[in-house]
Amino acid sequence: MKITEELRNRLSEWRRYLHQHPELSFQEVETARFVSSTLEKMPGMKVETQLGYPTAVVGELSTGTGPVIAIRADMDALPIQEQNDCHYKSIIPGVMHACGHDAHTAIALGTAQVLSEAFQKHTIQGTVRFLFQPAEEHVDEKGWSGAPYMIQAGVLDNVDVVIALHMSPEHHIGEVLIHDGYSMANVDVFKVKINGTGGHGAYPHLGTDPFWMLSHVLNHLYGITGRRVSPLEPAVISIGKISGGSTSNVIPSEVEVHGTIRSYHPKLSEQLKKGVASAFSIAEQFGGSLEFKFIQEDPALYNHPKVNQLLKRSITNLYPDFHILNQPFGLGGEDFAHMTNTIPGAMFFLGCKVDDRKERGLHTPYFDIDESVLEIGTSVLAQTAYHFLNQEKMNK
Repeated sequence: MKITEELRNRLSEWRRYLHQHPELSFQEVETARFVSSTLEKMPGMKVETQLGYPTAVVGELSTGTGPVIAIRADMDALPIQEQNDCHYKSIIPGVMHACGHDAHTAIALGTAQVLSEAFQKHTIQGTVRFLFQPAEEHVDEKGWSGAPYMIQAGVLDNVDVVIALHMSPEHHIGEVLIHDGYSMANVDVFKVKINGTGGHGAYPHLGTDPFWMLSHVLNHLYGITGRRVSPLEPAVISIGKISGGSTSNVIPSEVEVHGTIRSYHPKLSEQLKKGVASAFSIAEQFGGSLEFKFIQEDPALYNHPKVNQLLKRSITNLYPDFHILNQPFGLGGEDFAHMTNTIPGAMFFLGCKVDDRKERGLHTPYFDIDESVLEIGTSVLAQTAYHFLNQEKMNK
């Protein structure tokens, strides 16, 4: 904590620089350059770039033998026009760090700095691998976000444990969310095209109307989670896009529907996908045809209980007055789940609420943080790595 306190100003400078210069998923060129150049200044740090994706950065501190822990930070921003009136607001039109990835990256850099000093003093035996990941927010045409690319490149090879944190603007400083097991949702996307013949708006009986077909589909679709899934199971099906037609007096020949399915358990995910497919098949009973596509963007985030124990130990040792909330994180998606599905790992949420009575939620144009969270996050990650390397034995 003492070392981290000395980093306070630098943590803020890093975070504010990144906040001013946000880059979208798969476009984090300058961010990656900033991260790699910062890591290269730290004694003992080995830096590799383009592992799995051109904007990925990996730093490593190691004594050559011993256990291995990885710390992951995401770096991408969102296509949102910032509405904050602060001197460090985004200077990139239409792009903003509205999910705290600037803070995650600054905290991981701070953790690297703290542990670099510990390695130089020979107080740690083992390896810490820092994973600065692109593209958490979006997937490419393959349906891949940044985590699968980095995993495919081998960044988790020989790693025993992986940890990460996330900002929680709904919670105050001193509140921490830690939850065992499934804690964030499977993210399944469906894209469906309903085809009919279309026709003149004055003579609908002479053709087949995909909008009319869709009206029957929607009734069935929205009933799936309410009547075919236990109310004790977290599950959501939402339509995000309906498009079709070009003018008022023409019935279009097709309508396109995009939506999302959220759930925690893999079996339920499969059940919901079958339900969605069944709902859209109703269109075929009215003379339509379907083009159907499912995309799994993220699996459910599974937090390993033993990794959580390690995190809790660090938090209670450093901040005994903090309030640890044992609750799931919601039905949002997080591509860190790919990593915790590969090796034991866990993510925790840190309260960072700005107490100014303004709504500053995730993915909003007013998102911001209480920057004291930067010190807290750095201390917790560094202490967790220190505990694991020196004292913990994980049983996979």
